[in-house]
Amino acid sequence: MTEDMPIGEVARQAGLRTSALRYYESIGLLPAPRRVNGRRRYGPDAVRQLQVLQFAQQAGFTIAEMQTLFNGFAPGQPPKARFRALAQQKLGELDQVIARARQMQQVLEAGLACGCVRLEDCELIARTGP
Repeated sequence: MTEDMPIGEVARQAGLRTSALRYYESIGLLPAPRRVNGRRRYGPDAVRQLQVLQFAQQAGFTIAEMQTLFNGFAPGQPPKARFRALAQQKLGELDQVIARARQMQQVLEAGLACGCVRLEDCELIARTGP
């Protein structure tokens, strides 16, 4: 990676579109680069910053959570502590999603095993209703 890269090169190295870089800049997740003749020029750390953002996205963090991760803590708090706090919260949310998915799976499997001719007559549906 060289210094002073144009937006297209940073996007290529990060596997993103240039519009993604502009968006991340506009919401404060990527620092605004310096400009030369009106064109964005990125330093050598830009690709790594984008990789960290992609990692956070893959972990399921929302844009708001990523903003908190990068900008929402006390200046002296180390990044690992920031990530730990948000990751523990996200794991709790994921546990709820998994429990809901298992419940959905059970309902669907029970529905497939049902022998009712008409849905309107099915006792399973009557048991899960309001």
